[in-house]
Formats: sequence, C-alpha cells, structure tokens
Amino acid sequence: MIPTLQTAIFLIFYVAIFGASVWALLDLLRRPTAAFTAAGKLTKAKWGGILGLSVAASFMALPYPIGLGFLPFLALGAAVAAIVYLVDVKPAVTPYTKRRGPRGPQRGGW
Repeated sequence: MIPTLQTAIFLIFYVAIFGASVWALLDLLRRPTAAFTAAGKLTKAKWGGILGLSVAASFMALPYPIGLGFLPFLALGAAVAAIVYLVDVKPAVTPYTKRRGPRGPQRGGW
C-alpha cells in the first residue's frame, strides 16, 4: 500500500509541476514584448526559452504512461522556473499589458 500511495503522490506533484509550467508559458505568450523590458525583467525571448525548457523537462519527468518517465530530478528545476515566473515576473509585467474588453478601465459613472 505504501508504494502505491507514494507513486500517487509523486504523480500528483509531477502533474502539478507540468501544469504550472504550461500555465506560465501560455501566460508568457499573451504578454507584449515591450512589457518585459519596461518592467525591468529578462526579455520575453529569454523567458520563453527558460519556460520552454521547463515544459520539456517537466514532461520528461512525468511517469511513463503519461510522459517519458526519466530524469525526474529535472522537475525541480522546472518547478523553480515556473514559480519564479508566476510569482515575480507575471505581477511585474501585468501593469504594462493592455487589457481589452469589459475588464479594462471603465469610463464614466460616479
């Protein structure tokens, strides 16, 4: 029972790391290039390379039926890259992103 529980916990961690890496990469693709330099962060191309490697490494770390199932220690680096982007870079870049639709600044009213 313990080995199957341990396997299930590791699977949950690997899937969460892969999901965070994909989420960070998709968010990066939505942001304008000029926002990164305006926020004083690495360029969009450099973050794209870092997060692209993060997605690839986290996919390689997923167990075999889902992913490739080798080099699981690379998932730690993928998690660090995704967390740094989501916690540090994304909030810094967000004010420089133009918003469209109903979420944008509203005019009029009180």
